[in-house]
Amino acid sequence: MLALVSLVCIYGTFASLISCIFSQRVLPMGPPLIKEKMNSEISTQLPCLVASSRLSSGLLKIAGLLEEGGVCGIPTDTVYALAASCKNPQAIEKIYNIKDRPAEKPICICISSVEQLVAAKPPFSPLLWEFMRNVYPGGISCIVSKGNWLFKLGVGAAYDRVGTRDSIMIRIPDHTVTCHLCDITGPLAITSANPSGEPDSTHHSMVINRLGHKIQGVLCDGDSNEVVASTVVNCLRIDEGIITIVREGCVPAVKVQQIFERLKNTML
Repeated sequence: MLALVSLVCIYGTFASLISCIFSQRVLPMGPPLIKEKMNSEISTQLPCLVASSRLSSGLLKIAGLLEEGGVCGIPTDTVYALAASCKNPQAIEKIYNIKDRPAEKPICICISSVEQLVAAKPPFSPLLWEFMRNVYPGGISCIVSKGNWLFKLGVGAAYDRVGTRDSIMIRIPDHTVTCHLCDITGPLAITSANPSGEPDSTHHSMVINRLGHKIQGVLCDGDSNEVVASTVVNCLRIDEGIITIVREGCVPAVKVQQIFERLKNTML
């Protein structure tokens, strides 16, 4: 019996060595006694669709979900955001439920360029236009007056569900993926992708783990560029020479004020 076991061991060792040398099975061998499970078999099922921002197909999948009225997590130039298409007001309402966001806190809109604003022909003053051209694209959100120009911009049915009754906050991120997405879908209603009161999401895995079971998809882009959200600037009194920093985010308030003072001294 010992001799038989020894022969089997010698044969197995020799057969394995020959297979390694020739990169294929040359001598017959039985099935392995222990089988390793594939990663796909042991991986847990994800709670929502995930797509890579580095693939055009990934971007189109998320755009499709947004067009159908879904809510998705997307990257921006600051932290990850929850997004809904302005073509689907009901989806914007979902964001409030997903985040447990207080109803009195308005949601801003995200577009891809200042040129989109120009095409909508809002009645902005030369100073406001110049200020926007100096801070967009980037980690700043500007609060401006609402008006019918938003319909030309593509906000449409979501007019009453974004911003306040009289004002709207606009984001133009310095992020190629986000801007391409907006070019496909039109304006998006966005807010940070975290349960209200909790830290911002700085990686797509945080969005999936915390909100994946409540949303339809996540556009995965790895680590975010920043660890805090955008700086919010109230521009409603800009023509009086006044702007107000509502929230200091990734762009320091002093830098925003410096930009404004330089423009104001030049134009007023």
